[in-house]
Amino acid sequence: MDELNPAILKEICEARMPFGKYKDVVLVDLPISYLEWFVRTGGFPKGKLRMQLSTVYEIKVNGLTDLLSPSRGEIKNQKPKNKIYKF
Repeated sequence: MDELNPAILKEICEARMPFGKYKDVVLVDLPISYLEWFVRTGGFPKGKLRMQLSTVYEIKVNGLTDLLSPSRGEIKNQKPKNKIYKF
């Protein structure tokens, strides 16, 4: 990463994983083990998601998650909870 673009940081703090086990989890909240799995098994998905996930991976691997604090704002870091019905 040559330069940090605040727009990219904000985007990865808002975008959600579109598929898989961690569907709907905010990209910056994906576990490092999941990102490492992508690296081990042939790389990140193509397109914009590749750039986003590789950016998150680099931030996490290098211990730079504090860079995301200003961009996070009010975004929650939890996977959406399933609705519980009481009868």
